Amino acid sequence: MKRKHSTTNDNVHKQKLQKQAIVFHEAGHAAAIYLNNKAHNLPPIYFQIILNDSRFFIDENGTCFQATHDQCTSRVEGGRLIEEFVLNIADLSLDLMIKEGTVSTSTAAYLSAFDADIINLLVGPLAEAKFSYSRDDELFTHKMVNLAALKNYGGEADLDLVHEYIESFSSSHSLQEAKMAELFKQACEFVTNASHWQAITKLANYILLGNKNVISCEEIEAVLV
Repeated sequence: MKRKHSTTNDNVHKQKLQKQAIVFHEAGHAAAIYLNNKAHNLPPIYFQIILNDSRFFIDENGTCFQATHDQCTSRVEGGRLIEEFVLNIADLSLDLMIKEGTVSTSTAAYLSAFDADIINLLVGPLAEAKFSYSRDDELFTHKMVNLAALKNYGGEADLDLVHEYIESFSSSHSLQEAKMAELFKQACEFVTNASHWQAITKLANYILLGNKNVISCEEIEAVLV
């Protein structure tokens, strides 16, 4: 009987940690969408957090930022500035620079939104990774995880979407890799920034205390301002 009670407690503790990890993942996405976009003077965009567990459906909408753990899928719905990709935008920008010495305003705006979307996608699993390291009293730095390791932090769907972005960026694999490395570094810097982590933690705690399945854009912004 004592062993059974111990196993039950272990399962409850494991579920609690899993829920916290998922919440930090989605809080990371949401905080990045709001704070990162605002810092780069990008237009406001609608988004909300939807938390599901094994009693709910598995979302297959590729336009969402989502974290999947076992049979649990939660997501930030909306939040992407780019829905349709411009193919080989890096090659187009280079051509414009060579021919005209400048990049058009529309191209520059697209590139800014492109970078922000990828960073915001990466911040989710990175926030979950930082939460996991912090929970174990380990210092988290950008050297602790690589891009592929984000799959271990609910980031498989996020990475699939990021790769779609990167494949549209240029026909050159070396340019794709350079852009990916640049944006991964920026996403890591966002998560390890003290004020950003404080904002992510504040939002995560708000979600956990509220115990709601849907957290609106207005609620999120009210917590983060």
